[in-house]
Amino acid sequence: MKRTTILLWLMMLAMTVSAQDKGKFSPEQFEADMEAFIVREAALSQQEAATLFPMLREMHEKQRKLMGKMHRCRKEKPADDKAAAEAIKRCDELGIKMKQLEMKYHEMMLKELPASKVFAAIGAESRFHRKMMKGWQKKDRHN
Repeated sequence: MKRTTILLWLMMLAMTVSAQDKGKFSPEQFEADMEAFIVREAALSQQEAATLFPMLREMHEKQRKLMGKMHRCRKEKPADDKAAAEAIKRCDELGIKMKQLEMKYHEMMLKELPASKVFAAIGAESRFHRKMMKGWQKKDRHN
């Protein structure tokens, strides 16, 4: 669950970094760069990519919605211990929903593609986000 949350935050951060680098962030360009990286790193055929990416995009859209809810949950300022405990439970439930969503989409992907390709694509996406984060960290040190 933490890994998924961290990856999504890294993705959001990468989007911000990209926006700072070029003046204006292009979600379409970010997505195209990520998909090209995944195709190359996971050695996906055109047909495999055409099968994988619609599912991946749909999963990311749903994850972004959950991340927004998680962000709002963490920004709460509970008035007392009872409210704090409820906020913790809500945040935990959202984290579980995030992982369940990921598992659901991984299962869908596994029905359509070889497990080795799905595994490679998941790893490639993770590396792409780390690569974007490293680029941001280098630029941040120079400012």
